[in-house]
Amino acid sequence: MEPTARSLAKADRRQSLLDAAARLYAERGFPRVSLEDLGAAAGVSGPAVYRHFAGKQAVLAALLIEVSEGLVEGGRRVINSAPDARTALEELVAFHVEFALSNPDVIVVQDRDLASLTEDDNEAVRRLQRTYIDAWVDVLAELHPGVPRTDLRIRARATFGLINSTPHSARSAARPSVRALLTAMALAALSS
Repeated sequence: MEPTARSLAKADRRQSLLDAAARLYAERGFPRVSLEDLGAAAGVSGPAVYRHFAGKQAVLAALLIEVSEGLVEGGRRVINSAPDARTALEELVAFHVEFALSNPDVIVVQDRDLASLTEDDNEAVRRLQRTYIDAWVDVLAELHPGVPRTDLRIRARATFGLINSTPHSARSAARPSVRALLTAMALAALSS
């Protein structure tokens, strides 16, 4: 069934609210952003936010869960299309570097406001994150047979920390040079 103009407009408005939430939550922190702030940043009234979300916490949950789902899906696509583990690792790094450079606000929100989610939503995000990490560990296990998975998991997590530092370390740097530096550093860390 073809989406209608109305359903497309509704999806666009919802995405605008999520984009505004990422920006505002990163700038001010989740507790200091009201529904009215979110609505105003997306060009609607505060109460209009309720047409898309049950409340401010639901906006935060949707933002972090959907981003985590996107990482899992994107990681799977990269792995499934790669001809070998080495290429998969290189493309996973490129994928995650691009994510970090494109979504610095989401990374800040994830770091600072994950604890503001309900227990169920927090667990959903954590479960998705573990799935994403496990996909990386599977690729690393092919490249480093005999290395314990716990060690490979540490490598993957440390690499995410390195790449996800961009909102704090690389905001003013030229994007192509940051991309090249992060990619080289991540591959070096994962290959040692």
